[in-house]
Amino acid sequence: MKKEIHIFFTALMFYTRIPIPKSILFKKEYSKASIKYLPLIGLLVGGLSALILNLSLLVLPVSIALIISMITGLLLTGGFHEDGLADTVDRFGGGWNKEKILLIMKDSTIGAYGAIALVMALLLKYQLLVALVDLSIANGINTPYFMLFILLSGHSLSRVLAISVMITHSYARINDDSSKLKSITTDILKWTSPAFILSSVFALFPLFLFQSPYVFLLLIPIYLVRVLLTRFFNKWINGYTGDCLGSIQQICEIIFYLSILILWKYI
Repeated sequence: MKKEIHIFFTALMFYTRIPIPKSILFKKEYSKASIKYLPLIGLLVGGLSALILNLSLLVLPVSIALIISMITGLLLTGGFHEDGLADTVDRFGGGWNKEKILLIMKDSTIGAYGAIALVMALLLKYQLLVALVDLSIANGINTPYFMLFILLSGHSLSRVLAISVMITHSYARINDDSSKLKSITTDILKWTSPAFILSSVFALFPLFLFQSPYVFLLLIPIYLVRVLLTRFFNKWINGYTGDCLGSIQQICEIIFYLSILILWKYI
């Protein structure tokens, strides 16, 4: 139990800006094991973002409350996944082969492609969440619970899809003298491993809160997007990078919000 707590705090250390006890020291052997808690991190980030949103809605207009909620999420993660999206678009926009793309990925600065992608992604996410709040109000749905379930689901499901890429694809890396693929998937992360099953439980849990079987249809579009993105990455760099995983998380989260908006309009 003590070991698992240490692994969870390692996940908090890597994927959030949430302070952890000073007694928790970094251990290399826990870094890969901490991946399984990424969907739980999503539940934490989504839950706190929803809490701030619902409190803000008590005294502020929907637009301002949602901006504050989105800022909360960015502060909690340090824009970790958003940075991955921007870097990915930059690198694929500026590179024309695997070597060039991976070489550009070593540059930490954000260019025009990345900046445009980041602005448009945040704007689309904001507009979708506004539309979902308006939809709940117009249809007499309990807005606080509705938005809580949506944010919990969006954050957790998108993260488990990013984890699944680590099972099915190899990590793309280029050395100074040659190109080769290195997989960071270990025995602790397989389709049937307890680690991935635990991650899936964390990710799927919020869908049961809706108490509607139709919400499970939302798994189809976000998984299809995951497949398309991984095929694209595989075509150009024969695998994925950490930035690619960040872009998958962000895009799948947005597709989830878009899909649930369409679903709720027609059920």
